[in-house]
Amino acid sequence: MIDRTHYLNNLLRFRDKSPIKVITGVRRCGKSTLLDLFEQHLLRDGVPKENIIRVNFEEMKFDKIKTYTELNDYLVSVKPKSGMAYYIIDEIQRVEKWEKAINSIRLDENSDIYLTGSNAAMLSSELATVIAGRYVEIKMYPLSFSEYKIAYAETGKSDTDMFSGYLDDGGFPGLVEYASDQTAKSIYLDGILNTILMKDVVSRGEVRDPSLMEKLLAYLANNSSSPFSSQKIANYLTSAGRKTSAVTIDSYVALLEKAFVIYRVGRYDIKGKGLLKTLGKVYFVDTGLKNLLSARSGFDYGNDLEGLVYFELARRARKVRVGKLGRLEVDFIAESEAGKSYYQVCASVMDSNVRDRELAPLRAIPDDYPKYLITTDRLPNSDFYGIRHVNILDFLSENS
Repeated sequence: MIDRTHYLNNLLRFRDKSPIKVITGVRRCGKSTLLDLFEQHLLRDGVPKENIIRVNFEEMKFDKIKTYTELNDYLVSVKPKSGMAYYIIDEIQRVEKWEKAINSIRLDENSDIYLTGSNAAMLSSELATVIAGRYVEIKMYPLSFSEYKIAYAETGKSDTDMFSGYLDDGGFPGLVEYASDQTAKSIYLDGILNTILMKDVVSRGEVRDPSLMEKLLAYLANNSSSPFSSQKIANYLTSAGRKTSAVTIDSYVALLEKAFVIYRVGRYDIKGKGLLKTLGKVYFVDTGLKNLLSARSGFDYGNDLEGLVYFELARRARKVRVGKLGRLEVDFIAESEAGKSYYQVCASVMDSNVRDRELAPLRAIPDDYPKYLITTDRLPNSDFYGIRHVNILDFLSENS
């Protein structure tokens, strides 16, 4: 079992407190394992086994619970006679109107509730109406590079070789089992992708044209980290023989976002201090899935690095956006409790012309918040006009 300390600490921060803890993320990113780790922590802390009510709706023994009334009846029937009851429930979105049962259980002051879900619709619609303001969302992703290094430590590989594997295969925890079997890795990733598409996208979203969805997904894989335009995508697919519209593309992209396959990041006008409506960017949740879809035909090392930096910042910061300053683009603006910071990502800046081009947006920002240039280079000079250069392996290995 891979220790996900960052997420476990987030859960413990809210233990025995009233908000419902909702862990969201793409399928197989480790949500159930996180709940296993949390349960083990409770047991070590002296919580009686009978006070931990564990329900996983991927298990057949819970298949008969279909409605909120059946869920409520079950949870009431297993409630402990005394002490805090810890309700730990996996994939709760499978139960119709589940939020009504959870809201009822929540009213008991001796209830501490932890939920997972693989579709953001559980937050955008169901939770929003019944338990709005009474939950905290803990966003979970596949393994970070720091977690990946720990998981694959027994291979004895160098950080550089580890990073190459991380870029190629991605960070789904289940891949650790197949560390030396590339064929098995591909089959495993293909299984994850098919499950997500069928259960969380096509079926839940009632997609009428699964073939179009697959073509859209392949297009996004080959153009991740690029400015997003639904009209441009619709025009491209139409010219390739799949007639569609910007409205359809927008609706399909929204379904992929809700399944946590992709993340759409908005653009922020640094000078005007406002969020722009167009030309944000799309990032794939995992490079392994992205590579599976693109077959590396559109492989762009710099774009992959940009995606890794985005998700690392998403783990660390409260808010991450793409920056715009006049005609210049800043890859990321990150905001956290520590304040604001700016990031530019490039494969290499050994060429002085490339370096000047990448530094220009950061130099143009008229404030004194920290600014970083992240590359694969090892440079003798780590400071350019007050902008700190950081090697990407060092950046990804920093403590969050």
